[in-house]
Amino acid sequence: MDSIVLYTEEIDNLREATEDLFAQAENFALKKNTLGVLFAEEETDYPALYALLASRWKFPVIGCTTLAMLLAEQGVARTGISVLLLSADDCEFAVGMTADLNNENYEKEITSLCTSLSKELPAPPKLVLTYGGMVASEENVPEDEVIRAVETALGKDVPVYGSVASDGFNFNNYRVFCGDRATKSGQAIALISGAIDPVFVSTNSVENRADVSYKVTKAERNKIMRLGNGTFVEALTRENMEVSKQYVVGDYFLSPFVLSIDLGDGDVAEVTRTLSLLNLETGTGVFLGGVPEGAIVRLGILNQKDVQKSVNQAFEKMLAMLSKSGTRFRTLLCNSCAARYLAMASNTDAEAEAYQGRLPKGISFLGMYGNGEICPMYGNKTDKIHNFFHNFTFTIMAI
Repeated sequence: MDSIVLYTEEIDNLREATEDLFAQAENFALKKNTLGVLFAEEETDYPALYALLASRWKFPVIGCTTLAMLLAEQGVARTGISVLLLSADDCEFAVGMTADLNNENYEKEITSLCTSLSKELPAPPKLVLTYGGMVASEENVPEDEVIRAVETALGKDVPVYGSVASDGFNFNNYRVFCGDRATKSGQAIALISGAIDPVFVSTNSVENRADVSYKVTKAERNKIMRLGNGTFVEALTRENMEVSKQYVVGDYFLSPFVLSIDLGDGDVAEVTRTLSLLNLETGTGVFLGGVPEGAIVRLGILNQKDVQKSVNQAFEKMLAMLSKSGTRFRTLLCNSCAARYLAMASNTDAEAEAYQGRLPKGISFLGMYGNGEICPMYGNKTDKIHNFFHNFTFTIMAI
């Protein structure tokens, strides 16, 4: 599969922006089938942008808003529009978006869309690429549930990769893109079949933890009702944490909750979860991702040192995989947690420094900062792939 990354700083004059993108793609030979993956800052008028792109590009486009982009040459870019074009004669793409999702319709919507898209392909899908919105209310669906619904439709052996849309830390201007649509709570999905065999790397960036730990004694999906013998809010109160308001994602963005999760088949993973909302009437905490009953949770602390260490580990591992594969992989797509960007403070180029000048010749590279990362993990016992939703993680997919 061939690919190219396009980038323009222009967002105010969309005609100039699209002409810039078109000019950069002028010498890129489009194959039989093409998919565009687009990331843009929150102020971008996406419907107007897509109308201009569609005047020349007759292929599907999906993506989302992002706090910042990771680019091979420019490093970290806070402004602008970036597009990854994936083009192949031996791969097929089927693309669509659900209606706005809520707790009542998400299973039906996602299962129906995945089933319909798979019927458009001449062979079973080998990769799901997907982008969705964050949990901003108790009605929003966590991406764990999205993954589970995708697996219900397509099976657990199909890897799922993607991210949750982000914005400039106001947690209100994020949007998901698909075709001419832009929405906060739809799920954009692309199924890819054919000659594709992706590999994945993910590294967690939270090594510092508080001494105190709690057992989750009552939970439902992404909600913790009780920690130990009391409510979730009571536990936070004892630790002198913020409990005075409902919407607390900004307060806890650099203070993740760390827990271990049983993946099945003997595999166990340590993951982190971001607290988004507090229900002060019931004492419940609502997270961006799922938390199972019985898990032991500890409060983590994100810092620059751990962020830098984890991104270096991720690229060392991925670059080693690329060196062994020869020319098998042509594209790297990466997702980093927006909290990692915030943790780097004034040194926001630190993650870009891990790859700049080190990428093999002929490799296209594009990354974004999201409010959650979707990336398969390899089991610590079985080496089996487990589709998973992460927070505070740096992920890379090679295709």
